[in-house]
Amino acid sequence: MRKISGNKLLVKALKEEGVDTLFGYPGACTIDISDELYKQGDIKVILPRHEQALVHEADAYARSTGKVGVCLVTSGPGATNLVTGLATANYDSVPLVCFTGQVARHLIGNDAFQEVDIVGITRSITKYGVTVHRREELGRIIKEAFYIARSGKPGPVLVDLPKDVMGELGSSEYPKEVNIRGYKPNTNVHIGQLKRAVKLLNHAKKPLFLAGGGVNIAGANEAFTKLVEKTKIPVVTTVMGRGAIPTNHPYYVANLGMHGAYAANMAVEECDVLFSIGTRFNDRITGKLHAFAPNAKIVHIDIDTASISKNIHVDVPIVADAKEAIEKMLEYAEEKDTIEWMQAIVGWSKEHPLQMKRKGNNLLPQDIIEGINCVFEEGILVTDVGQHQMFAAQYSEITEKKRLFMSGGLGTMGYGFPGGIGAKIGNPDKPVIVISGDGGMQMNIQEFATAVLEELPIIVCVLNNTYLGMVRQWQKLFYGKRYAMTNLLAGAALRRGDEELPKYTPDFVKLAESYGAKGIRVKKKEDVETALRAAAAETKVPTLIEFLIDPEEVVYPMVKPNGTLQEMLMDC
Repeated sequence: MRKISGNKLLVKALKEEGVDTLFGYPGACTIDISDELYKQGDIKVILPRHEQALVHEADAYARSTGKVGVCLVTSGPGATNLVTGLATANYDSVPLVCFTGQVARHLIGNDAFQEVDIVGITRSITKYGVTVHRREELGRIIKEAFYIARSGKPGPVLVDLPKDVMGELGSSEYPKEVNIRGYKPNTNVHIGQLKRAVKLLNHAKKPLFLAGGGVNIAGANEAFTKLVEKTKIPVVTTVMGRGAIPTNHPYYVANLGMHGAYAANMAVEECDVLFSIGTRFNDRITGKLHAFAPNAKIVHIDIDTASISKNIHVDVPIVADAKEAIEKMLEYAEEKDTIEWMQAIVGWSKEHPLQMKRKGNNLLPQDIIEGINCVFEEGILVTDVGQHQMFAAQYSEITEKKRLFMSGGLGTMGYGFPGGIGAKIGNPDKPVIVISGDGGMQMNIQEFATAVLEELPIIVCVLNNTYLGMVRQWQKLFYGKRYAMTNLLAGAALRRGDEELPKYTPDFVKLAESYGAKGIRVKKKEDVETALRAAAAETKVPTLIEFLIDPEEVVYPMVKPNGTLQEMLMDC
């Protein structure tokens, strides 16, 4: 049998796994892998400008295509620059396989140049991590990495590749099957538990579905919509679950939680059965744990056994894949008479509509998101993290043709722009709109080079309020308006006590243009759609639209720190 190097086997393995795109940044310990990739033409290699951006791009590529995202970086700082992206993917259950270079085996543990124990560093933020110590294990480990990443609850897997192992000759065989003792993810539905849950639902007077990100990850949107229409039960979603059912559906209420709509939070407070699917019940949706859904029996379907009753005690636990469970529920669920219950929810919506109050002629974040809704009937929205993210989660219209992606569990600033790049690479025929803030945008702004050189006509909406808006909001409401470390416009000037503030740095429009992209600045509501349509007409390069926003705008409603869902601060 012909023998080949580990580097050649890796490239062969990627092709066998159906990988068509790899996000990589070179270095000494991976230069031979880069050389092998150079010799082939089946896998497209994307060269970002920073490893953190690289892993976010692979992440959004995976979220938006359903494929496994693949990364390749060198040892030492190349590997450590993946850490934030790995944690982001781990929190949000994104399937990634990340290959890191490593120094030769005889140097490991000797503080060699660019040596780190990346497997040890990332053990708590990956689904699995392993160093390949023997050439004969390479094929099996790669095969297992892809299987682990995409099976069960998806997540990131890290494979560390010592340079000498990859240079060794060995078998050219790549395994066809995986058999990992002790890893047998269960997706089958326990019918007895499911029938218990359905019986509870059938006897409820005020039932409520809570859909989390697990519904979207499982691709259960169509089945879930059918279930809602069959049972006539209203739906609230987490931020990550937005889009589980079209947001214009008559039984969809809104997001719940810290910045959830009044009607959604009140529905959770008043329901008698809360049927949750694919959510971790984290603190951003529950408020005070003991006061969450105080009148309800709780059903929880989740693919991860560890997530059930971890934060909220549930009455009927069901460990299963969301799609399989929902499809099975369609066989047993019955239509409910929810007319009075829906009338109550609609009444709460009318009492406190999700609507920003206009003060003068200021351009509102709501105007921008609604402009995006109007201009784009289909597409992919990718947000960064901050106030703009919550505005997008509140006002974006997400349907069968429009999807929303963001860093939900970790809340990673700097995700949005590279995320948009990854989504566009994976979906070249769909419009991709990035919604970012002036803070988050600057964390990976170097990726304009990647977007321009790859000819990606993404639309980048920067909501510039000259502050780190979400932290400023807390300072405004709870810290006596002491805006410590949040003023991006004039940090130095404020320390000097100058009366006249300098211009914002950078000039986003000029910076975009310096990369070869287009730049537009918008100050008025009437110019929002015009700018978006001009950006949509561009077919070769990205367009950045800077929207100038009043820093006093606050995301309402807001649940007070350590408060209950009933203790909402409303815009006044």
